[in-house]
Amino acid sequence: MRIVLVGPPGAGKGTQAAYLAKNLTIPHISTGDLFRANISQGTPLGVEAKSYMDAGNLVPDSVTIGMAEDRMEQADAAEGFLLDGFPRNLAQAEALDEYLQGKGLKLDAVLDLEVPEDEVVKRIAGRRICRKDSSHVFHVTYNQPETEGVCDACGGELYQREDDREDTVRKRLEVYHAETEPIIDFYRAQGLVATISALGKVAEVTERAMSALGGDA
Repeated sequence: MRIVLVGPPGAGKGTQAAYLAKNLTIPHISTGDLFRANISQGTPLGVEAKSYMDAGNLVPDSVTIGMAEDRMEQADAAEGFLLDGFPRNLAQAEALDEYLQGKGLKLDAVLDLEVPEDEVVKRIAGRRICRKDSSHVFHVTYNQPETEGVCDACGGELYQREDDREDTVRKRLEVYHAETEPIIDFYRAQGLVATISALGKVAEVTERAMSALGGDA
């Protein structure tokens, strides 16, 4: 299957992508991983992307599209893939359609993870990260540390990242509504969109998604 996963920040796309890719036995292709891999390997696209990022500029669509197309060419993606974070705007969605059509392929589904805006803000703004080890993540509501402000695992100080502050989260949501949300209508016109509630336990969301795809979690 060839699937695109969309949803606002805080919808749990990365978590769901990992579970869905495993269940469907297809690679999970995320833009974050693409950028990291290309930059660390020093590929021409990675070098170009890094030059824009180092200058504090947005990476052009052409570079992101090139990285995604290179990844989809790899052997493990021959039978399908799950795209997470790409396409993120109409230009990228149109480029993906053109690429697939050129290969005689098409998308099977677009999963739209739906979360109320206030819940997105609550999820992200409530996160607290350990300064000693950023893999230790807590939440003021859903995963409280035993001692406020102190990491249970290593005793490090817990803090709120700038990206997680409420005003920043709301700006990220504005960008999502302006740039990414239009691709949902683009794909809906093609009859590809299945909207899934991303509320509840991770396993429940995965089950809804698999059901929408016609499979079992």
